Amino acid sequence: MRWKALSALAAALLATAPAAAQNCAPDAELAYVCGPEKPEDLLAIPGTPWLIASGFAAGAGLKLIDTRTRTYTPWFTAAPGQIAPDRRAFPACPGPLDPRLFNARGLSLRKLGNGTWRLLVVNHGGRESIEAFDVAETAGEPKLAWRGCLPMPPGQVGNSVAGFADGTVLVTVLTRPGTTIADFVAGKATGGVWEHRPGGGGFRLLPGTGLPGNNGIEIDPDQRRFYVVAFGWHAVVVFDRHDTRIPVARIDAPDFMPDNIHWSGDRLLLAGMRLDEPTCGGLRRITGGVADPMLCHRGWIVGEMDITAGRIRTVAYGGPQPGFNGLSAATIVGDQLWLGSFQSSRVAIVRDWKAPLEGPLP
Repeated sequence: MRWKALSALAAALLATAPAAAQNCAPDAELAYVCGPEKPEDLLAIPGTPWLIASGFAAGAGLKLIDTRTRTYTPWFTAAPGQIAPDRRAFPACPGPLDPRLFNARGLSLRKLGNGTWRLLVVNHGGRESIEAFDVAETAGEPKLAWRGCLPMPPGQVGNSVAGFADGTVLVTVLTRPGTTIADFVAGKATGGVWEHRPGGGGFRLLPGTGLPGNNGIEIDPDQRRFYVVAFGWHAVVVFDRHDTRIPVARIDAPDFMPDNIHWSGDRLLLAGMRLDEPTCGGLRRITGGVADPMLCHRGWIVGEMDITAGRIRTVAYGGPQPGFNGLSAATIVGDQLWLGSFQSSRVAIVRDWKAPLEGPLP
C-alpha cells in the first residue's frame, strides 16, 4: 500500500509541475523558471542540457530542469524503478527516502563512468542524512536511482556536501549545537567539516575546520585540497585534505556573501547576496541577539575563484529584483548562467549575459 500511495503522489506531482512553471514574467535582469520551491543548490549534468535543483523545504526534494525548454519536473518520486539500495555500501541507512518528506539542500555530482554519476544530497526530511543516488544519461531525460544514505552524527545538521574520487564524503555543518546564526554573523566559529570514509563506520569531525558558518564546500581536481565557504567571514578557506589543522589560505569575497561553491566546467563559481546593500540598510545586522533573516531583497553577485591569484573575480551581478532573493548557487549551461535561491520559489536565468571566453577571466 505504501508504494501505491507513493506512486500516486508521483503521478500527481508530475501532472502539476509544468503548469506551475507558467505565467512567470521576467524582471529587468533575470528570466525565470517558476515553481521549484527554494532551489538552494544547482548542478548541471556535464555535457547535457539538464540541470538538477534541490528543494530546501519539506517535500520539495529534487527537480530536473530542461534548460532548452525552461521547464522542470519533480525528479525523485520513489517510483519502483528509482529504488535500488546498495546495502553493502550503505549498511547504516535505515531504508528508502520518503519523497513526501524529502528536504534537499546541498548537492554534489561526481562522475563514475561514461554517462553515469553519483549524486549526493544533504537531506533534512525525516532524517538528517546524506542521500546517495546514481544518475544515468539516456537518449531522453537522465534516470535517477536512490542507492542509500549516510546518517549524520546526532545533533549535526548538514549544509553542503562534496565527494572525493575514492568515495570519501565531506559535509559542512553551519551551526553546531549550542551556536546560532548570530554567532557566525559576528565572526565566531560555529561549524565544522565532517568526513566519512568508505567502510570507516561513520563521520568524524576534521580538526581545524571550525569556521564562522561553514557553508558551501568543493573539492579541487587534484584531490588534495578542498574549499569551504565561511559565511560569517564572506570568504573561502582552503584546506589540505591530509592535514586540516591549519588552513592553507583564506580568500575574501568582494562585497558579497558566498553561499555555495561549485565547479562549472573549469570555473570555480560562487554565488550569494550583496553584502552592503543600501536598499536594505547596508550590512546584515544582529538585533536582540538575532541575525537579520535577509528577507529584504538584496543585489545578487556571482564570482569566480582564481586560485593562483588568490582572489575572487566578479562574473555577473545585478540589483535587487522583485521576483528573486536569496541567491545561493550558480552554474553555466551552454551560454546561459543559471541561479538558485534558498528563499524564492523559482530558478533564475541571467538575461543578456555574455559567457566569458575559455580560459581565465581578465
